Amino acid sequence: MMSSKTLVDAWIDVHAHFSPPRSVEQRSAMWQALQQDHWSGEQPPDWSLDDRLAYMDKVGISMQMLSLVPTSHAALEASNRYGAEWVARHPARFGLLAGLPTDDTEAALRELARAEALDADGFAVYCQYNGVFLSDPRLESLWAALDERAAVVFVHPDHAVPGQFSRPGVLLEVAYQTASVITDMLYAGMFRRYPSIRFILAHCGGALPALSGRLILLGNESWVPNPQRISQQEMREQLAALYLDTAMTGSQQSLSAGLAMTCAEHLVYGSDCGAPCTTEHTAIANIQQLLAFSGLRREQIEQIGRNALALFPKAAMRIQDAQ
Repeated sequence: MMSSKTLVDAWIDVHAHFSPPRSVEQRSAMWQALQQDHWSGEQPPDWSLDDRLAYMDKVGISMQMLSLVPTSHAALEASNRYGAEWVARHPARFGLLAGLPTDDTEAALRELARAEALDADGFAVYCQYNGVFLSDPRLESLWAALDERAAVVFVHPDHAVPGQFSRPGVLLEVAYQTASVITDMLYAGMFRRYPSIRFILAHCGGALPALSGRLILLGNESWVPNPQRISQQEMREQLAALYLDTAMTGSQQSLSAGLAMTCAEHLVYGSDCGAPCTTEHTAIANIQQLLAFSGLRREQIEQIGRNALALFPKAAMRIQDAQ
């Protein structure tokens, strides 16, 4: 149970990872891949339900929306089932953002149907999944199905993007990937055609908010290909309609750029718990930065921790039923 001494009070975390049990061989292969991408230090710990619940209670997190998007279709289907099991066991503490395999539209539609049978709260996708970007025109029927459902779609960069200059890719390259892919979706007219989808971008949109002013200023110049004729006003409005989470981006610099692109009502709390790059120390430090942000009133900052309740009504009802 949470107490009055917690850092925050009953916040909803939209960006939390989990993993099905891994064998010793699988953990070793994962660590080798991280080391090849210039990781140093100790091997990250595996996911533990008890440790996660203890952390949530310590900090004051009421619920985490769990997400995982394995690159194998079979593993993705299995992880969605596994995540749904934890939601069923702890319905007031966890929600599920079911992963969708966006390298194959028919497979994604089948997984969408399975996720609905699992009563998922929303969906999670990678900016790039097995070499296919979210802006790929082959995904039109998937976006149409999600738009029809007014779905919430959590957009996360491909964490396996290689780093440069002997630093891990998750330090900076993931932020550039988010900016590039969302920009391509914008130019492809996807936000125009599917306005009912609520997109949440991980890590405060990566580099997108900081570059959005440049995009709006130069993106309609004659030398920029723009076959959909996306206007400057559309760019401004469609970027403002996006939701941004605060995972490892609760700082003055990141939030100021995010607020310049969208609004406080479209900021939602995210921790990035469960990712190898996140520790309890950095997760708590990120919340402390968010609480200290001078660009919003304290009540607005507190609301960031609860804005997700409006996006996930089924999860909000589960929390209410447990009280």
